Amino acid sequence: MISILTLWIPILVAAVIVFLVSSLIQKVFTYHRSDFRKLSSEAEVMDDLRKRNIPAGEYFFPRAFTSKEMKSEDYKAKVEKGPAGFLIIVKNAQHSLVPSLIQWFLYSIIINIFAAYISGRVLAPGAHYLEVFRIVGTVSFLSYALGMWQDSIWFFRSWTTTLKYTFDGLIYALLTAGTFGWLWPS
Repeated sequence: MISILTLWIPILVAAVIVFLVSSLIQKVFTYHRSDFRKLSSEAEVMDDLRKRNIPAGEYFFPRAFTSKEMKSEDYKAKVEKGPAGFLIIVKNAQHSLVPSLIQWFLYSIIINIFAAYISGRVLAPGAHYLEVFRIVGTVSFLSYALGMWQDSIWFFRSWTTTLKYTFDGLIYALLTAGTFGWLWPS
């Protein structure tokens, strides 16, 4: 059994590597550019939303709070008339990437802590590279990739977009597993 503190170097190094590679994926490769489409009447929609002064938050429309409300004729008419959707409103100040980049790095550290915890419980010091790779890679892949599938199941996110992020998660998992295998204590 290996403590998480013993694995702090692979935890941090893997987080840095994933952070740098994820930045390269976003900057160099173009396959994520189609994740979100542009509204054909973007300016008009933005003007209308601005007039309504909607607070930052997540919205679903039309929205019913109870099953009784969902059965009402008024709600059914709204659904049939459409459109329906999900809307995320952010403050203008939240447009900076810095807080998201910090959160992404911390998220990678948290994933690595769980990978360290699980691998440290099932593997001994001096474990073979491929054993470490297998355990850490599995935990990392589950963490980086499969959680995204909920958005396609429940929130109608395109499966194409989800599969692109699953591919990214596979890359991050392989890098994390390789880093842990390389820096595993003897």
